[in-house]
Amino acid sequence: MAVSHLPFLLIRPRLTAPSRLHIFIPPLSSDQYSHKCYRPLSTESSPSPHDRDSGPLPGFNAAAHKDLNSPSNVSPASSDSGQSIPLSESGTHWYDNPDFTISTFSELPSKNFGVNQHMIINEEFKEALRQILWQFKAPIRYAFAYGSGVFPQSNRSTTPAKSSHPAAPQAIQTGQGNSGKMIDFIFGVSYSQHWHALNLNQHRDHYSGLGSLGSYVVSQIQEKWGAGVYFNPYVTVNGTLIKYGVVNIDTLCKDLSDWDSLYLAGRLQKPVKILRDHPKVRLANQVNLLSAVRVALLLLPPKFTEQQLYSTIAGISYLGDPRMSFASEDPRKVNNIVTSQMTNFRRLYAPLIETLPNVAFNDPQCARLDWVDNPEVDAWLAQDMDPFKRGNMVRRLPQSFREKLYFQFQSRYQIPRVEFEKMMEKSNDEDPERVHRRVGGVFEQRIAADEHLKDEATKSIRKTISWPSTNQSIKSLFTAGLGRGWRYMKEKQQKYASAKQETEEATTSHSKKE
Repeated sequence: MAVSHLPFLLIRPRLTAPSRLHIFIPPLSSDQYSHKCYRPLSTESSPSPHDRDSGPLPGFNAAAHKDLNSPSNVSPASSDSGQSIPLSESGTHWYDNPDFTISTFSELPSKNFGVNQHMIINEEFKEALRQILWQFKAPIRYAFAYGSGVFPQSNRSTTPAKSSHPAAPQAIQTGQGNSGKMIDFIFGVSYSQHWHALNLNQHRDHYSGLGSLGSYVVSQIQEKWGAGVYFNPYVTVNGTLIKYGVVNIDTLCKDLSDWDSLYLAGRLQKPVKILRDHPKVRLANQVNLLSAVRVALLLLPPKFTEQQLYSTIAGISYLGDPRMSFASEDPRKVNNIVTSQMTNFRRLYAPLIETLPNVAFNDPQCARLDWVDNPEVDAWLAQDMDPFKRGNMVRRLPQSFREKLYFQFQSRYQIPRVEFEKMMEKSNDEDPERVHRRVGGVFEQRIAADEHLKDEATKSIRKTISWPSTNQSIKSLFTAGLGRGWRYMKEKQQKYASAKQETEEATTSHSKKE
């Protein structure tokens, strides 16, 4: 039975070989959730006092196992994905030819497809966040809340919150632990100019002086400059201080599927709270998450921990980010995010790891039934370094990112331009009308086995992120207005300085003890 049809798994590994996760369906309805049970995820979780950020993992159980080195798992027809991913009538997997023209959830590859993207948080907190969306008359097709205002990024705050809410509902105050942090949102819209026209009419005070130029200028600045997002920070809605970014649905899906800028794709590679879902975005984001796993596997050694895997994934979007270079971001941010959200990362990625035959959990801790909900567990995983399978992973990387990686290796291998272009044209299989499976060739296998892959992949990520992210940061100074933009940068710098000071103090204290 296909894994994406099923909402939950448990793991009981065989320690003699990396364990595979196999599924069973417990007789449990969505309203029968408790701390010791596994609750099926849905896009609309039932109200429950047990809802929490460390909620149950959507998809995990195992009674039988596969050996990564078993001959049955290696064949010329095999891909880097296992048979647990649903196949179409033509024999291809959903990710080989994702249909981004879909408009209903029934058109997704399976009933519970993408439920791993939905994090469970306190029900009252979630409803308070949704109430903020209802204060906008302009239609929001897709929305998620993200960042430390929703998911704590450390066990304790390094500095008192500077952006306190004027009169936030009690549910938000409780959900944030009274930290009073500004809450970040992304709104996906169908028609940017129309949306801004409606929003300018209702919320002119949300915009800087650019708003006086009208919705056409605002939408052009949004779509033609930076990463395609228009941010309005430090605005109060329902007594809550928020920042919201507006992006066209098509722009969002393009970044998720192709990694054009990784600006929004990177945000969705970390746990977020989806408040309003859209079938096309859910499909594109599942492609994005699977791509993140593939890139991480190409960068990691044969054996690694969950912490290493999730840190590699979370760190992708910060490579090339100018904020990390100009002392405007906490240098421990990636570690803080992963450490404080281990179970959410597990919820997001473990079901996808199950679909890949060349990687598996391989840790005795996984024998405990409650390990999936235990943030203290940092399980070991193992991957098969077979060049054929890794070559397939290279071939299935997002198109824009993959092209940059290819050019990096063209330069390294000194392949003549004409020969390289012929090779690329021959391997071009991006035609959406053609049903096919992308299989890596000799060039991809050579890349996968190259000792410089990590360096070249890192350079490709930096090239993907650096220019759009820099432009977006500059644009934000104008879209926010100089006052609010300066306030945002000062708070980031203060957070960076505080984190740096704490790191130095911890290092000094450790040295004295030694």
